[in-house]
Amino acid sequence: MTVLQQREPEQPELEYSVRRARTSDVPGIEALVEPLVQQRILLGKDRVVFYEAVQEFRVAVDSSGKLIGCGALHVMWEDLGEVRTLAVDANWLGHGVGYTMMQRLEADARDLGLSRLFCLTFEVGFFTRNGFSDMGTETVDPAIYAELVRSPDEGVAEFLDLARVKPNTLGNTRMVKRLTRS
Repeated sequence: MTVLQQREPEQPELEYSVRRARTSDVPGIEALVEPLVQQRILLGKDRVVFYEAVQEFRVAVDSSGKLIGCGALHVMWEDLGEVRTLAVDANWLGHGVGYTMMQRLEADARDLGLSRLFCLTFEVGFFTRNGFSDMGTETVDPAIYAELVRSPDEGVAEFLDLARVKPNTLGNTRMVKRLTRS
């Protein structure tokens, strides 16, 4: 998918595309994420974790092939996925890259048969503009909870609001979006 964004009238159009991540993108994903880790917006991850999850990632690249955005979709349950590690190069903020990444991740979620997306974020405004809302005290069916609680995945623990993830999630907002079929 190629996307054109018009900046100010005197500035040229910005062109970028979104594609499936490759293992060769991992260093670029790390570089995109690191400033957000330093700002305590995202949690840091070891390189091996990015390689293990590379199939979950989509990346945005500019017309020269430079990585300008990334995001991942992690399946948590039969109807539930998590948007993870959504990051955009600071020079591309405000040009629709984050929105385009969300659209791609949502399309992927629908293709997988998911009907809900979860995120844990400090970027409440962005996710609200993209149809997410605060989960509040929303819970899952007790039988599903009993299955989910067995997962060693930190994202599942964040979704369930388990005490063991509290030190890493203080101040974040648990948000959810119900997907409509397209």
